[in-house]
Amino acid sequence: MSYREFVSLVHKSTKRDYLARVTERDKADVAELALKWDVDYWDGSRQTGYGGYKYDGRWRKVADAMVAAYGIKPGMRILDVGAGKGFLLHDFLEAVPGVEVAGLDISRYGIAHAMPSVKDKIVHGSAETLPFADKSFDLVVSINTLHNLYIQDLWSALREIERVGRGSKYLCVEAYRNEREKMNLLYWQLTCRAFHTPDEWAFVFKETGYTGDHEFIFFE
Repeated sequence: MSYREFVSLVHKSTKRDYLARVTERDKADVAELALKWDVDYWDGSRQTGYGGYKYDGRWRKVADAMVAAYGIKPGMRILDVGAGKGFLLHDFLEAVPGVEVAGLDISRYGIAHAMPSVKDKIVHGSAETLPFADKSFDLVVSINTLHNLYIQDLWSALREIERVGRGSKYLCVEAYRNEREKMNLLYWQLTCRAFHTPDEWAFVFKETGYTGDHEFIFFE
């Protein structure tokens, strides 16, 4: 298991007003809207989610970095757990013509508004029960998804990722290292269920048998 930095450049390029998230509207109300995983989360205001999640090519640098790190070649199979609108899957197809991709997401809205190139490759479902055969993917990735699960479902999801992967695995989750980062995470998050430090995440990985790589997003 290695620590990777694939998502950090994308994450750090975004400016966040932490206090506005809790002062401009009732945080509980907007969290309830976000948890529907519908239009408010993806394409509503910035207070309830992404504030309009449009393809802008930023995930291509992440796809290229993963292709280089994991030696992805045409004919290999990649699964994205929490694929959303399929931007990363689309960029994998462009980065390695001939690669096979699949995705899963809990949001029917996200799938309905996915990139045309991968829309038919994303299935609706939950990470704790992946509808794929054992050892059927050469790379399984999950970005900013697993921290949205309650602990029992999180543990199941990690075991499922191990089950369906036959090669490399990578996940990125939110974490905090100090009280300021914890508070910023609490202010900013809308859907997070698993609030863990890096050491706590390491414990979860060990107990569930997760052997892949990982990365943490911090709200500094």
